[in-house]
Amino acid sequence: MRELLPLALLGGVLGLDVVCFPQMMFSRPLVAATLAGAFVGDATMGILVGVTLELIALATLPFGASRYPEWGSAAVVGGAIAGAMHTEAVGTLTVAVLAALATAWVGGMTLVRLRLWNAWLARRRRPALDAGSRGAVISLQLAGLTADFVRAALLTTVAYALLFPVAQATLGVWTLSESLSRGFVVSAAAGVAGAAAWTIFHSARGARWYFAGGLLVGLLVLFVR
Repeated sequence: MRELLPLALLGGVLGLDVVCFPQMMFSRPLVAATLAGAFVGDATMGILVGVTLELIALATLPFGASRYPEWGSAAVVGGAIAGAMHTEAVGTLTVAVLAALATAWVGGMTLVRLRLWNAWLARRRRPALDAGSRGAVISLQLAGLTADFVRAALLTTVAYALLFPVAQATLGVWTLSESLSRGFVVSAAAGVAGAAAWTIFHSARGARWYFAGGLLVGLLVLFVR
């Protein structure tokens, strides 16, 4: 577990990137899981988890008052688990993705609690804010950023510490073949991604034909390679 501290710091930074700062897309699952896999010695397994989670995350639209999973810290957990257990090839991708999904679900709840805490803190500073206090605005911003970093770091730490032993035990009794377990995960992720993409652009003129054409070209490239 010597990798726990760097993973916690990585999860904190990437969890912060989801909403607060700097919002440079580092927290996207493809990037976050790859970085986490590299941290524990296997970026290839990290990127496999990242690609799968990225397909699922396409269904998330993080704006307005919507509630959504927190993919930054979750991808760190999934990528790190897959990278750390790269010698256990059979079932590793499936178990790592499931661990990331569980973390993302809990992470979404922690975001809600953080927003409530931010609102409570802002109400306490209301007189100073109404008076136009620059210090009150800066202190609220710093408090929010710090709280989000701590939230994401703690989430990454607890999730990895709890789920890594569970993942090891699960792989110890895994019986499905690698092709079947990977096929199930990829098919489910592709289904979610297809539904998400269709929801976003189905009203555009000719969208179904563009979508079908792109899918056909992608499948042809896949089979040719």
